[in-house]
Amino acid sequence: MAWSDQERIDSAARSLGTLGEIDFPLGSVTTYRVGGPAAICVKAETEQDLLKVVNVGKIFDLDILVFGRGSNLLISDQGFEGIAVVLSESFGEITINGHEVSVGGAVPLPVLARKTVSENLSGLEWMVGVPGSVGGAIRMNAGGHGSDTSRSLVTAQIMNMRSGTVHQRTAQQLNFSYRGSNVKQSEIVLSARFKCDSDLRGDGQVLLSEIVRWRRENQPGGQNAGSVFVNPENGTSGSLIEEAGLKGLRMGSAFVSPRHANFIQCEPGGSAEDVKALIDHVRSTVEKHSQIKLTSEIRFVGFGEGS
Repeated sequence: MAWSDQERIDSAARSLGTLGEIDFPLGSVTTYRVGGPAAICVKAETEQDLLKVVNVGKIFDLDILVFGRGSNLLISDQGFEGIAVVLSESFGEITINGHEVSVGGAVPLPVLARKTVSENLSGLEWMVGVPGSVGGAIRMNAGGHGSDTSRSLVTAQIMNMRSGTVHQRTAQQLNFSYRGSNVKQSEIVLSARFKCDSDLRGDGQVLLSEIVRWRRENQPGGQNAGSVFVNPENGTSGSLIEEAGLKGLRMGSAFVSPRHANFIQCEPGGSAEDVKALIDHVRSTVEKHSQIKLTSEIRFVGFGEGS
């Protein structure tokens, strides 16, 4: 791969040693399954691994990309010219103490939902339908089915990947908003603590099944990143896209889902550039049609300034 400064990349890779993997196929581990590689990828087993990435990034002036399960990422076809970092399974522990649940930042949300229900706890059932991790859920205040992360989160332990400092933030300090928080792209959630309620009536398993069934019936499968746009006040992005006549619209290998207009699909072997072009087209067309500017839930990597 031809990087803008291959020598810096090579030197950083040598400094990371076996911790770093060169030309890692980053796009393939996102739910869109398109896009290019990361110059270097690190799967961190410990906080010390993360600190090593921080130091190497500083020394060689490389950008650091934090990613989890890739469910809200679109990587450009050119890839990412820096160090991509993901937490390993060692950050995947779940510990339950009464109504409090302590979890690692890498825990998949469906796993957390099922674990708490099995322990007769309620409040996190909605997570069963979200294909992300705890860290990603906190960063974007993920939610669904009438609830979201902010409803149950107590605290989160966060590392700044520019400075290496670790600090704890309460739910209030995270400044949660609809599909947002103050967790920066340069920060990584190491662990979190949630407060649940007792499932006194034993309805949790039924609710899990209902959520899974609803998602299967109402949302498309295939290569997508879930809802592309945040719902505006007093409406839904899907209905605005439909009203603009865009449902089913195709641009190259990307198309607006005929099942749910707020999902943009990509064909196997397709292009991330096609997906990005269609997202931009949908946003501009809806704005012209309804005077509402949609905000994307997706994080775009490698598309240049203003992407």
